Formats: sequence, structure tokens, C-alpha cells
Amino acid sequence: MHAGYNEMGDAEKYGADDPFADNSMAFSDISIRAGFIRKVYSILLCQLAVTISFICFFLYCEPVRLYAVSHPGIFYGALAVTFVTMIAMACCEGVRRKFPTNLLFLTLFTLCEGYLLGAVSSVYKADEVLMAVGITAVVVLAITIFAFQTKYDFTMMGGFLFVALIVLICFGFLAIFFHNRVVQIVYASLGALLFALYLVYDTQIMMGGGKMYSISPEEYIFAALNLYLDIVNMFLYILQLISAARN
Repeated sequence: MHAGYNEMGDAEKYGADDPFADNSMAFSDISIRAGFIRKVYSILLCQLAVTISFICFFLYCEPVRLYAVSHPGIFYGALAVTFVTMIAMACCEGVRRKFPTNLLFLTLFTLCEGYLLGAVSSVYKADEVLMAVGITAVVVLAITIFAFQTKYDFTMMGGFLFVALIVLICFGFLAIFFHNRVVQIVYASLGALLFALYLVYDTQIMMGGGKMYSISPEEYIFAALNLYLDIVNMFLYILQLISAARN
């Protein structure tokens, strides 16, 4: 899942006004860009802290896990709220830009997504989840440093990444009918790689500073949402890869 946007010649995003077409002027002031990046990463760290807390509750608190299992309606309700809030923030400029509406929607999305990830993680062994968290953390740090340092402009890859995402989704549907360990490993590996590339792409979109495309400084909620989804999806694919490789 990716809140995403797609550049095919011109910057564009699903069903919304373009929040990031050419904001080089808005990012011309280094202090504005630095403040924007700090705000995005502060929000992102809070989201990840909440998510990890949910995962720990599900892994190490038996009553929480049993309650979730006995009340599946909560899972499906959280799934619906997650989808609705994500679409609202991605498509409605008034929702993602207007304070405090944007933070309320993001908080609700994060809480529901945290619950979903906790429930999914409880299906796996605790050591597999911890290993996936550790690997994801290292990969995210390395990718972030790379995105800030590289001279290559990944913001031009939006169209390619979108097509690759569609192909991956189709592959995922086909993989359901092939209960084969090799297929699972290949699928999980490709998914982790794709969202690693998406993380570079979204990081550079956020950075601005001479890239072909950059997001508006007012879109800090949208930027944090995309980075969060990149990391979460990468974690899930890495977790699936570890489980398939070990079992």
C-alpha cells in the first residue's frame, strides 16, 4: 500500500491537486527546507514509536493477543478506518493541510495501522519480528543517508515505481495460488526492494534542493505519511522473507 503519487511527464497524484509539482521556489530558503524536514521526521518518529508499541503489546501481552483474536471485528474496523483516512489525506488537500484536522486524521490512521501491524506480527515468532524490525531500521537508516548524499535524482522514477507496484500486486495475487516457498521468497524480496526504492524516491521528494520534483513545505503530513508507509511495507516484506527463509 502506498499513498503515493506518480509523475508521467508532469507531477501528479491520485485524484488530488498537485502538492509537489515544482516547489523549488518554496524550498529556495534552506531554513524553510530544514524546518520542513525536521517536522516530517519528528512526526514519522512518533508514528513509528506508536507502531512499535502496538507490536510489542501483541507479542508480549497474552491478554491483548487473545482479546484481538476473539474480537476480529476490531481488526476489520481498523482496516476500514486505515483505508478511509489514508485516502482522505492523499486526495483531500483540506484534510492534509488544515491544522488540527491533518494531525487528527494522521493520529487516527497511525493508531489503526499500529493495531493492524500488531495483529499481523503476532502471527509470527517473536524473534522473527525483532529480527525484521532490526533489519528494517538498519536498511532505512542506510537508504536515508544514501538519498541525502547521492547526486542521482530518483524523483524522475515515479512512473516506473508505480508500474512496478502494479506488477507486484498482480504477482501477489498469483502467489496466493502457489504455496511454494521459493515463490514466497522471491515475492517478499521484490516487495522489500520496491519499497526501498520508494523510500529513496519519497525522501528526495521531501528534500527538494534542486531535484526535478519536490513536495510543498505545507505538505508535511503527506510527506510523513508516505515515508511511514514505505517503512511499514518494507518491514512486512522483510518479515515475510525471514519467515519463508526459516520455515
